[in-house]
Parts: sequence; C-alpha cells; structure tokens
Amino acid sequence: MAVKGQKFKRYTHEVKVEAIRLHVEEGWTYRQINEHLGIADQDRMKKWMRKYRNLGQFGLLDRRGRKTEYINQDRHLQSLIRENEMLKKCLEIWMREVCVESTGPLSRRQSGMR
Repeated sequence: MAVKGQKFKRYTHEVKVEAIRLHVEEGWTYRQINEHLGIADQDRMKKWMRKYRNLGQFGLLDRRGRKTEYINQDRHLQSLIRENEMLKKCLEIWMREVCVESTGPLSRRQSGMR
C-alpha cells in the first residue's frame, strides 16, 4: 500500500525489454533479474511478464493517457482500412443513385414542358 508522499521508482522501456529478454531467452529467474537490474519490487517482473504475454512488447510501454482503442495499432489500422473501404462503397452507391435521380426527373420535366 502506498504511503502519502511516497516516491515510486520508474523503469525505462529498455530496462523492461532487457528484463523480459533475460527471462525468456536466457532463462534467468525473477529474483536474479531483480538483483541484476536493481528492481526493488519483487512482483514487478511478474506484472511485466503478464503484460508481455498479453500484448507483446507494446504491453511494456507506458500507456497512461492513451485511448485503449490504440493499444493494438495493427488492429486499429485494419479497422480504419475496412471503414475506409466501406465508405468508398457507400459513396459509389450514393453517386449512382444521385445520377439516376438527376437524369430521370430532368427528362420528365423536359418532356412535360414541351
């Protein structure tokens, strides 16, 4: 539990990536990594590993202040591409309807005027 006025230690993205690499590739234990990198919180590695397993390396970034829809940039990009394609199709259909409507009534009006 945090105490009023307590300062929290922050770790750079590089330290987090190095800690994950040591555990995944070289098989170091959490305790060895904490001692080697000077990580004070015993459970910090468990939290980083959970984020890494769920979101990959992007999960290790500090996301405070970012919208959750941008967490997975590839998924967000694909949804924007699908939305763009759908809007293009809608515009194409709308333009066809406008062309049909504009040519139809004009020809009727012109024939009625004569």
